[in-house]
Amino acid sequence: MSVSGDASAFLAQIQAHFAPQAPEILGVAVSGGSDSLALLVLLADWRRAGGPDLCAVTVDHGLRPEAADEAARVARICADLGLPHDVLKWTGWDGRGNLQDRARRARYELMAEWAQAKGLTHVALGHTADDQAETFLMRLAREAGVDGLAAMAPCRVTAGIVFCRPLLVVTRAALRAELRARNVGWSDDPSNEDTAYERVRARAVLAELAPLGITQEGLSRVARRLGDVRETLYTYASQAARDLVEVQTGDLVINPAGLAALPPEVARRLLLGALDWISGAGYGPRGRAMDDLMQAIGEGRDMTLHGCLICPRKSGVRITREWKAVEGLRVPSAEVWDGRWRIEGPDCPPGTEIAALGPEGLTACDERAQCGLPAASLMASPALWQGADLLAAPLVQPGGPWHARLIRDEEAYLASYLSH
Repeated sequence: MSVSGDASAFLAQIQAHFAPQAPEILGVAVSGGSDSLALLVLLADWRRAGGPDLCAVTVDHGLRPEAADEAARVARICADLGLPHDVLKWTGWDGRGNLQDRARRARYELMAEWAQAKGLTHVALGHTADDQAETFLMRLAREAGVDGLAAMAPCRVTAGIVFCRPLLVVTRAALRAELRARNVGWSDDPSNEDTAYERVRARAVLAELAPLGITQEGLSRVARRLGDVRETLYTYASQAARDLVEVQTGDLVINPAGLAALPPEVARRLLLGALDWISGAGYGPRGRAMDDLMQAIGEGRDMTLHGCLICPRKSGVRITREWKAVEGLRVPSAEVWDGRWRIEGPDCPPGTEIAALGPEGLTACDERAQCGLPAASLMASPALWQGADLLAAPLVQPGGPWHARLIRDEEAYLASYLSH
């Protein structure tokens, strides 16, 4: 169902999104644009009607001189509504890479940290049916499969914070009409008109498709239906993971006959989940790369992908960390290494670091034949180093004073299939 019309319909949609139990305090991200401002005033209506208390936040990326004024304007609106408001500043842009992607990732990281500091569990975002339709077209251009075309989920979890999108079935035009009726103005980001950005081009294409009956609402409905398909496929992949996958000291070993017997879309998701769990990237490879991987497994060829090494053997398809992906990664001995390993044991000498064992470290270990893991897995395993000197290799020397513990364990791996 698409929602358009009056505030009561919008409010009903928001309440339904958070049913059966809304959080006591809800964070709300407000940029100053029309979508997030409409979300703010509608949530304020809900608060006055007995809904949750609100805390608002604005992220200033520091990329436009107008951004500070826009954040100040949001602060004034929040003050008029009687709501607390914070401004978070991002200073991490170094001029390299994809600016919009970097800014988006930084925005979520900053908001998650802010929410944790406030004791919040949920933050509401102002994404609309327009965003859903634009994302659908962008991913269609990349020849995405079901996962990509399913586009935005109603909720996503980042760093333990649930980011909610209660207005995904509402159009931007309907929200702007609501703001005009309330005499609330909004800020327009000039980059929203810059055709150098893919999303802006997708927005323009949407307008051209309208005479064919292809609309924001229609594409949004298609994306939601594909979202249902995606969840069904991941349910089957979750069961396949329990039946076919063994966790072996940080590696995943998949039963080859069972993998070959799975429907291709379920097998694809089983492999995607495995790659994501080992790499910790938080996202999977694109469709063509996964096609190449499935072909390589069928042909019995080793392949590197997504920071992982995949080795198909008769005894099992082993997926391990690729040594080259962690070759230069060094952290102090008390910290988590590669996002998934912690080394525990007696206090280490000052200056001790965790780094990959690597080929030189592996050569120095006499016990490697007894630990049960292939050389490729051991090279990418965590070891304690003092400069160029190897202090300990816990996976090679399991009986030594130090041991390596996975902080993303088997249950976390299995649960990951149900969190998409």
